Amino acid sequence: MNETMNDGAAFANPHSDADRRRYYADGWWQDRVMWDFLVDGAMAHPERVMLTDGNNTLTYGSLREKGIRLAAGLAGLGVGRGDRVAVQMPNWAEFGVAALALSRLGAVLVPIMPIFRGDEVGYILEHSGAEVLIGPATFHKFGHLDMYLRLREAAPALREIVMVRPGATVVPEGVHDFEELFLAGDLDDLDAGLGATAAADDPALLVYTSGTTARPKGCVHSFNTMHGGAKAVVEKLRVTADDVVFNPSPVAHSTGLLIGLIVPLLAGAGSHFQPEWDPEEGLRRIETYGCTMSVTAATFLSTTMQAYEPERHDMSGMRLWGCAGAPIPGPVVQQARALFPETTLIAIYGRSENFASTMTGPDDPPERAVTSDGRATPGSQVRILDDADNDVPVGSEGDVAFKGPSLMLGYYRDPAAMAEDLTPDGFHLSGDLGYADEAGFVRITGRVKDIIIRGGLNISAREVEDLLAGHPDVLDVAVVSMPDPRLGEKACAFVVPRHGAEPTVESLGEYLRAHDVAVQKLPERVELVDSLPRTAPGKVRKNVLRDMIAEKLRAMGGINV
Repeated sequence: MNETMNDGAAFANPHSDADRRRYYADGWWQDRVMWDFLVDGAMAHPERVMLTDGNNTLTYGSLREKGIRLAAGLAGLGVGRGDRVAVQMPNWAEFGVAALALSRLGAVLVPIMPIFRGDEVGYILEHSGAEVLIGPATFHKFGHLDMYLRLREAAPALREIVMVRPGATVVPEGVHDFEELFLAGDLDDLDAGLGATAAADDPALLVYTSGTTARPKGCVHSFNTMHGGAKAVVEKLRVTADDVVFNPSPVAHSTGLLIGLIVPLLAGAGSHFQPEWDPEEGLRRIETYGCTMSVTAATFLSTTMQAYEPERHDMSGMRLWGCAGAPIPGPVVQQARALFPETTLIAIYGRSENFASTMTGPDDPPERAVTSDGRATPGSQVRILDDADNDVPVGSEGDVAFKGPSLMLGYYRDPAAMAEDLTPDGFHLSGDLGYADEAGFVRITGRVKDIIIRGGLNISAREVEDLLAGHPDVLDVAVVSMPDPRLGEKACAFVVPRHGAEPTVESLGEYLRAHDVAVQKLPERVELVDSLPRTAPGKVRKNVLRDMIAEKLRAMGGINV
């Protein structure tokens, strides 16, 4: 390994000694890792179902057994404490097994969104220094294994590839079948041979932001920072062993991982993974698996409501649904109340850097889910700061800064970025603009960082712009968000075409797909302009462009903004 995750040069830990003592004293941090919570559940209620995905049903007891057997197999591949293992999988139960096996080994989970393709996956593999990659042979008719084999040449640390659900695919030489890694033998002997787990303060997760900069940043979390975020959710939303989480959110990213796996483990509850989003199927699964709660991007809720038919579907068991990633549109809340009167809607604002920053709760007035993004999560603090890191007056806009037990250890291999965003008293600047009222309820109003939030996925405008700048028909380009009633935002490209050219959504999309850009990041509208509005120093005035496209859509009757 060329550097360890504990290398001081790898990231800058923001938690002071005083913070650490307080987090331990108050129970936000403790001396156990994710694996220990599974063992507790397996000892207390081994037959209780912990994880389902439509094809697999795993109890706490069977999940512990699978975790030990897989951990032993991975140890045979040389995986040990501090090693980074990339896992790119849809919401399959195998993801949960792999995550828990890595926790048993003290290895670092590097989740990769299943929609990511060559450019994104290659960057994460190279940047993380992952030594092992676990992923599907194919998914959604895309050849993941072929991609992995191509990328291995550019990822010098990567030495092993493990293929999940190979189906009819022939496992090539040098690639391992996931199922064949589950070692047989006496379970206690295998477990004893694995040694002790890592410490709860050691790096355990390296999750990449979905694009607030040209390249995503790697957020380093310990299990304690994950525990701090999950415990806050458990307390605020009153999660108990009677709950079953409905998790269609990608478990390979922060929301799905925290809500779909760690929260139920802490509560002794169950979780259902839906691998591919289809609202009709989602409604069926909610009823079939007795789901009681969910946290998703708002688009999951809005499409569920569109598919809901009271004579065919039963949503009465869903006690709450949280929406994260973008403010919940008012009409969505009103419609949800009418369709699902038993379900409490929760607003959540969070980031990969610290999971949930603010949220509403079951005891808050229902309108708070429309007018705010909630208050600071239990055990944490949120401040609204100006450019000099001073608190702004109540109701004034500023940078939303967070401090608490769920804050990451730092940005991997970029300690300067962490230091730049950290105030002297340990608050992490989000780059998101917002204000707070006298009761402490926060409203996110905009972004300092130039991103587009499409259905909860952060899209880096600069990343797309940098690629489109190389298109032969493009002279100048700016990508901005445009409002969308279903997804919240979509990407619109303002293009200054080269003489005689007429680039289209189709031609630009084809060009980006050829550069391995995920489909969700492609601009869904193109506006041809003679020039881009700029400030005196030459910076594109994207606020003008956003206003232009919003006004155009309003005039067309396409959206009520």
